[in-house]
Amino acid sequence: MTGFARTLRAAGVPADHERTQSLLRALSHLDASRPDDVYWAGRFTLCASADDLPRYDRVFRAYFGGLRPGRARPPAITVTRHTTERAGAQGGGADAPALAATASTVEVLRNRDVAALTGPELAEVRRLLALLRVGRRQRRSRRFRPARRGRLDGRATVRETLRRGGEVAGLRYRAHRTRPRRVVLLVDVSGSMTPYADTLLRFAHALVRSEPRATEVFSAGTRLTRITAELRHRDPSTAMNAVSRAIPDWSGGTRLGEEIKRLLARNDAGGAIVVIASDGWERGDASLLGAQMARLSRTAYRVIWVNPHKGQRGYRPLTAGMRAALPHVDDFVAGHSLAAFEELAELLGGVNA
Repeated sequence: MTGFARTLRAAGVPADHERTQSLLRALSHLDASRPDDVYWAGRFTLCASADDLPRYDRVFRAYFGGLRPGRARPPAITVTRHTTERAGAQGGGADAPALAATASTVEVLRNRDVAALTGPELAEVRRLLALLRVGRRQRRSRRFRPARRGRLDGRATVRETLRRGGEVAGLRYRAHRTRPRRVVLLVDVSGSMTPYADTLLRFAHALVRSEPRATEVFSAGTRLTRITAELRHRDPSTAMNAVSRAIPDWSGGTRLGEEIKRLLARNDAGGAIVVIASDGWERGDASLLGAQMARLSRTAYRVIWVNPHKGQRGYRPLTAGMRAALPHVDDFVAGHSLAAFEELAELLGGVNA
């Protein structure tokens, strides 16, 4: 039940600790082995409004393997929206084609700058980020697996021949295994990145949940802090609370050159896709940043720089840090909206490669 409540919170239902305890108390008086009892107990205790009901139903079916309550559900409410007639249209009345009333709320939010969102809008973007699944480019491993075609596997062929008493029944082949390409993400948590740091960390949470064994996340400010373990919590709120306690240099300065040097000393970037999320306001020596970016470009498989300001109209990379880093960057992308994060997810998945 606790895992079910965490999944509901990730989907946007306010199933907090107090509501979860109410669910457990309700189930102590019911039969928890009956889907009907579990469904209605959770619906009455975990949902706060009518808007939570569709999300609750979807999560219930997915979490409990497609179980459905046996009782009849209330009928859906149909809302008729009246729109004005198109100017210059021939004819009128009920048979005239109606215009689309409004664009989808989610579609509008996808392209808006997260720094300008209201509290409810930002909560909706966070909910959508929690549901984001980030693909990953595959790389060829040194290990092999049995295959129908590929390289001849002499040992397997001989073993099969010996099992059959020396009769050659067929040749055995092998091919290289594939593994997800490692991603190393550096998130700038300095003062200039305050409006975007939380959203970037939530994207990092989705990245870690998608490939926990092939993802490393660091916060970069005045020091380099590894926060991968904190982001492995399934619940986004729990993960963000753990991250806030682990990062000692929130809203400070930025010394990206020194942080990238420390990252290279850890040997974590070799053969990985390195993603740097920063606005490029370098407090340290810009020439040091340029030199370390040159080293990083030679070590990493690919270097992606995510700048939230790139999504703004008329933006030009004029800061000393950006001018020093850009010659060594493979992809320079925006990171200011949900649509920008979706494009970054496609880039990591190799869709645009």
